[in-house]
Amino acid sequence: MDLYATLFEIIDMRSFSNLWYWIGLAVAWSMASYWVMGVPYDMIQRAGRIEGEAQEDLETIVRVNCNRITSLSEQSGMSLIAVASAILSSLVILGFWYGVEFAQAVFLLMFPMVFVGLMSARTAITIQSQALEGEALRRYLLRHRLLVQLIGMVAILITALWGMNHNLANGVLR
Repeated sequence: MDLYATLFEIIDMRSFSNLWYWIGLAVAWSMASYWVMGVPYDMIQRAGRIEGEAQEDLETIVRVNCNRITSLSEQSGMSLIAVASAILSSLVILGFWYGVEFAQAVFLLMFPMVFVGLMSARTAITIQSQALEGEALRRYLLRHRLLVQLIGMVAILITALWGMNHNLANGVLR
C-alpha cells in the first residue's frame, strides 16, 4: 500500500462520516450565534450589566456594523444574491441530482447561513431606521441571536438526519 491509500483509509475523506465536518459545522454555528451583527455576545451582556461606557461602546460598534452591512446590501446586494443563488443551485444539482456527498454537505452548511445573512441585513436596516439604543437595542440584538440559534438548531438537526440517512444507506458505518 502506498502512503496516500493508507492516509485515506485512516482518515475518512467523506463528509458525513468525517469528524472534521461535524466539528466545522458546530464551530460555524457557534460563531454565528456568538457574533451578533458583528458584536460579541459578551459585549451585549456587559453593556446590560454595567451600562455607561460599555453601552456607548456597544452602540458605536453596532452603528459601524449596521452602516457596513446596509452599504454592502445597497451597493452589492443584487450581485451577492445572484452569486449565492448560482452557488447554491450548483450545489443542489451536484449534491442531490448527481449524488456528490461533498456538495450535499456544503449545501447543508451554506443554505441556512443565507437566511442568517438576510436576517442580519434586515436587522441592520431596522436598527438604523428606528435609531435603537440602550435597552431596546440590546433586546433587539438578543432577539436576533435567539433567531440565529433557532435556525442553527434546525439546520444541525436536518444535517444530522441527512448525514445519518446517507451513512446508513451507503453502509459507511459497517
